[in-house]
Amino acid sequence: MRQARPYPAVQVSAKAERAIKQGHPWVYGEEIKSAAGEPADGGLVDVFAGNAWLGTGFYNRHSKITVRLISRNANDRFDAAFWARRVRYALAYRRTVMGEDWSACRLIHGEADQMPGLTVDRYGDLFCAQVLSLGMERVQDLVFAALAEEMSALGAPVRGIFLRNDVSLREREGLEQGKGWYPLPGRTPPASAVTEITENGVRYLVDLENGQKTGFFLDQKYNRRAAARLAPGKRVLDCFTHTGSFGLNAARAGAERVLSVDISAGAIEMARANAARNGLTNIDFQVADVFELLTALSRAHSHDFDYVILDPPAFTKSRDTAAQAARGYKEINLRAMKLLPRGGYLATCSCSHFMPERDFRRMLRDAARDAGVALRQIEARQQAPDHPILWSVPETDYLKFYLFQVV
Repeated sequence: MRQARPYPAVQVSAKAERAIKQGHPWVYGEEIKSAAGEPADGGLVDVFAGNAWLGTGFYNRHSKITVRLISRNANDRFDAAFWARRVRYALAYRRTVMGEDWSACRLIHGEADQMPGLTVDRYGDLFCAQVLSLGMERVQDLVFAALAEEMSALGAPVRGIFLRNDVSLREREGLEQGKGWYPLPGRTPPASAVTEITENGVRYLVDLENGQKTGFFLDQKYNRRAAARLAPGKRVLDCFTHTGSFGLNAARAGAERVLSVDISAGAIEMARANAARNGLTNIDFQVADVFELLTALSRAHSHDFDYVILDPPAFTKSRDTAAQAARGYKEINLRAMKLLPRGGYLATCSCSHFMPERDFRRMLRDAARDAGVALRQIEARQQAPDHPILWSVPETDYLKFYLFQVV
């Protein structure tokens, strides 16, 4: 049994005990049997099963995930030094797995870095952060101070941290939504939240304030590189292009022609600007509904493309809509397979945790059967390693990416 500490205690069910012992850091509200010592929202609690101490975590009675464990080490003291260690561990991991390619990457990935509810992405000397748990918001000053100090020690000082807390998930934690510059001591907030990054040799403008999520989808970095290897000489249809990343990689790799499509006029405008920034003239852009465009092209028996890239947004963010999402994924993949000639190529993915890999593969098999084609697998990939997957936390495993030849 753990020595007495100044934290309230919660007793959890046998189900929660099993999950924690298997490495999962969450305790749901219905799994808490009793509490002692008046736990405070955003504060720390010790978690017990009987007399067995299981760990310490953030408590929030407003959240479905009522306890988020941050430590299973009985000797930890949750002070500035503790959070500085966590930050150092996270940075050391990125420098190891990304090497010199860490100027634009995810530095902190929530539970995978034992900082639940916190995301921090690096775009050169501007960082973008999202704080989605009350406990992390209470300690964010310690974390961001440590981050600034550690980056300065590495010769890469932080010019600004932009908070993208404009997500409804915060309300479930009892937090307000909002966005703006975090007040780093001794630093004047930058005049602009727009910056430039280079990824796989492609230059992009990234808008931390108004872009999707934290400004850019860094998790597809190496999948874009893999997709580009198939592009030389191909006629590429890049669907759900957002700001053009897959299409720009294909164009730079030597595609004969690329058409990048997105329903958002604003996204297409930035994609065009990114193409101009890279001097790419073998890529065109179109504002269109991808579902409607694929239907029209397949009905017209178009032979304009021999490579289709599908990078859709998450069609589901809950188990309740997973079946509907599966139909959406099947529809776009079926239409793409019908559009491609024999010998053509398909890149396809899902970024939804609620579309597990087994279901995604089943959907692809069903789509191929209905399209009357066979799929020759080239590669099966996941998110880049700066978005690490903890095997004990299935929620960290979300991105499925496949490259196929249609035969």
